[in-house]
Amino acid sequence: MKKTVKDVDVKGKRVFVRVDYNVPLNDGEITDDTRIQKSLETVEYLINQGARIILGSHLGRPKGEIKEEFSMVPVRDRLQELLETPVKMAENNDPRKVDNQAMSLEDGEILLLENLRFYSEEEANDSEFALALANLAEVYVNDAFGAAHRAHASTHGITKHIKGDCVAGLLMDKELKFLGDTVRTPERPFVAVIGGAKISDKIGVIDRLMETSDKVLIGGGMANTFLLAKGYRMGKSLVEEEALEQAKELLEKAKNRGVELLLPNDVIVAEKLEEKAPNRTVYIDNISDQEMVLDIGNDTIEKYSNHIHDAKTVVMNGPMGVFETKPFDKGTVSVAKALAESFGKTIVGGGDSVSAINRAGVEDDISHISTGGGASLKFLEGKTLPGVEALHEK
Repeated sequence: MKKTVKDVDVKGKRVFVRVDYNVPLNDGEITDDTRIQKSLETVEYLINQGARIILGSHLGRPKGEIKEEFSMVPVRDRLQELLETPVKMAENNDPRKVDNQAMSLEDGEILLLENLRFYSEEEANDSEFALALANLAEVYVNDAFGAAHRAHASTHGITKHIKGDCVAGLLMDKELKFLGDTVRTPERPFVAVIGGAKISDKIGVIDRLMETSDKVLIGGGMANTFLLAKGYRMGKSLVEEEALEQAKELLEKAKNRGVELLLPNDVIVAEKLEEKAPNRTVYIDNISDQEMVLDIGNDTIEKYSNHIHDAKTVVMNGPMGVFETKPFDKGTVSVAKALAESFGKTIVGGGDSVSAINRAGVEDDISHISTGGGASLKFLEGKTLPGVEALHEK
C-alpha cells in the first residue's frame, strides 16, 4: 500500500504536486474543468496543512516547444476561481529557473509551473531536468493518475532525487483503491462491461477481468469480432480479422474459467454511419451484406441492464456503440443509466467511458469515475505504472 499525503508532515514544507491539468481548450477557454475539480481535495488539504505548494502539469502536445496556445495561464485562472484563493504563475517558462519564486513561498501559498512539456526533457525523463524539479521541493506528491503510466521526469525521474517522501495524492489514492483493491477482491456478483472499437486494445483487460469477474458483457465494435469468430456474418461492420484467433481464445478461456462472456443478441444496423441514416434493429443472424453494426439493440440493453442491476460490483470501460452519433448512443446511455441505478459499487474507466457517463448525465451516481484513460486500462490489465511504482510504501 502506498503512502499518501496524509501520512507525512507537510507543514511549512515545499511540496511538489504532479497534477493532471491536461484539460480541453477552445480558443484559450477551458471547455471541461473536471480534471481541475478532481485535484481540489489534495490542493485544499495541503493549503489547510500549511504546505508551500508547487503544482506541475502538462497540457496538450507542444512537443518540446513553447507554444502560447498550450500555456497553463487559463488553468491558473480557473484554479483561482475554484479555490477562491490566489495562485501564483511561474514567472519563467522554464521550471529550472523558478527557484527564487519557489523558495519565497509562504505557508498555504501556491505556485503553478508553466507547461512541463514545453521542454522535451520532461517526456524523455531527463535526469538533470528531474533533479531541477526535485530541488524545488522537500516532499513529492503524485496526484496525476492519468499520467502515471508514463515514465516522465515529473512522474518518475523526480522521485530518484527528492530528499523527502514521495507519496500519493488523495485522488491517486482513490484510483488505486477502486481500480486496484476493489477489482482484485470484489463483492460478488462482479460484472465487467467492456466496449470500444477494437478487441486488440483490450485483450489484456478482458483476460485479466475474467480472472476475478463472474460475467463479462461485451459491446461496441469489438463485439463484432467476437461474433465473427462465432461464425456470424457481419456485413460491412468494423471487424478485426487479425484478432479472430485471439477472440476465439478468449471465448474458450471464459468457458474454461466458468465465466459468462456475453455478446449482443440483437443490434442496430445501418448502411451508413450518419445521424439521419435509415437504421433498423435486427437479430445477429440477420445482418445483410450492406449493413454495419453501430449499437446494441433493445433486447441486449435489457439483458445487460439486468445483469448490472443484480451485481454488487460493476466495472465499465468503453462504449456499447458509436455513441458520438445519434441514435447510435442509445445502448451506451442505457447501460450508463443501469450503472447509475445499481445498488452495487460502480467503477467507470477513463477515456470514452467518461464521455458516455457525462452524456447520460449520471456522473453523480457512479461510485468512482477514473481520470485516467490509458493509465486505467493498463492498471486494470495488471500492469505496473511507473508513476505509481516510484511512490513510497507505507
